[in-house]
Amino acid sequence: MNIFDIIGPIMVGPSSSHTAGAVRLGNAARSILGQQVAKAVIGLHGSFAQTGRGHGTDLALVAGLMGWPTDDLRIPQAFDYAKKAGFEYSFKNINAGDAAHPNFVRFWLTGIDGTESQVAGMSIGGGRVVISEVDGFPLEFTGDFPTILTLHEDRPGAVAEVTGILSRRGVNIAQMRLFRRNKGGLASMVLETDQPVEQADIAAVLSLPMIKTVRCINAIS
Repeated sequence: MNIFDIIGPIMVGPSSSHTAGAVRLGNAARSILGQQVAKAVIGLHGSFAQTGRGHGTDLALVAGLMGWPTDDLRIPQAFDYAKKAGFEYSFKNINAGDAAHPNFVRFWLTGIDGTESQVAGMSIGGGRVVISEVDGFPLEFTGDFPTILTLHEDRPGAVAEVTGILSRRGVNIAQMRLFRRNKGGLASMVLETDQPVEQADIAAVLSLPMIKTVRCINAIS
């Protein structure tokens, strides 16, 4: 933890967890989709569902989905800007289970070219967030660093091939986490890097035969 974790983010209030964290969750979901969001269904659980409107959580989530930072002064008018942009959104309350964090949200997103993605995450305080699921696959990352997400066949050498490509391209991996549903099935790598990742780096990883999808999330606002 550093001083910024203690004093919180630069933001439009009133709440670091319900407002700033919500903006960052929206930003993360937009980055994972990889393009402008045309439509969104936003599912709110726990405290987000019960008190979110009073804290501006709904406005903040929409602002994040439009790519705005936490200190954007337009956040209180996010719905108006979304309407002008033709961005369609709706909210619903969901029950993510007793084990879910109270500040939990699930996004069902459609991009401007029709691409769809489902993203789930939580705001854990001080503006910090954790993404816990992408397209039904459980994983974990914070968005504090440039991040590469892979979906790949779980087979020997997969990790070494991906990290080898990134090493040869001068991308330094700061942290790595591995997730899988079952041995020999589909798995995911979460690679946090010290520098922004270029599209050419993503293309090189995607060229590997065991790789199904690759997403890049350069640090979220």
